[in-house]
Amino acid sequence: MTAATSTRAFHARGTATEGRSEQELRDLVRHAGAELELAPAEVIIEWAAATFGERFCVTSSMGDAVLAHLASSVVPGIDLVFLDTGYHFAETIGTRDAVAATLPVNLISITPVQSVTEQDAEHGPRLYERDPDLCCALRKVKPLEESLSGYDAWATGLRRAETRNRVIAPVIGWDARKRKVKVSPLARWSDDQVERYVAENGVLVNPLQYDGYPSIGCAPCTRRVAPGADPRSGRWAGTGKTECGIHA
Repeated sequence: MTAATSTRAFHARGTATEGRSEQELRDLVRHAGAELELAPAEVIIEWAAATFGERFCVTSSMGDAVLAHLASSVVPGIDLVFLDTGYHFAETIGTRDAVAATLPVNLISITPVQSVTEQDAEHGPRLYERDPDLCCALRKVKPLEESLSGYDAWATGLRRAETRNRVIAPVIGWDARKRKVKVSPLARWSDDQVERYVAENGVLVNPLQYDGYPSIGCAPCTRRVAPGADPRSGRWAGTGKTECGIHA
């Protein structure tokens, strides 16, 4: 299915495009959060799509296509937002392109306002080494916030098993920074569940996953991880930084 066909399929559902007020969104979180806490991932996505219509999207960093595969099987043609920081591994861009070519999604690839060259000119080269928080803010946090302005809710592949910081991640939560509903259909999934879903459905996986990179970010800030080590220990190694700010 082409991107154009995907777009038509999604918008053909005829849902309202007007956004809800912040209070309405908070009320939805309060009422649906407990009700959907133990629901299957497919049911969570169905609820979000039925509730928000065209103002609901899925995001993916392209470490794998599990969430994209799951969401597009429930809502063919769904908007899939990918943040191209300008620093990605070639394998990550390749995974993005393969997902767009093989799944019924409307891929929306967004970029920061400044190119890497423009950022270097203003802030100096290798900002990711000198001030990784600022680099993430400029190349990840801000552009994603801006790209989500037309949505009331966004789905993320966040899982509680990934880090200590994510063990309390709700399935349906309120993102105070973005003032949007944050949907995490895979929050309760274990690593084994992810692997099983990949195997049973032939889901695309970033090849770096098989080369010692269980958690994949920007190339300058991601290192291989020794077998048995914390999967996210290769992210911003040696800096004490553990999150880019999108989920913080």
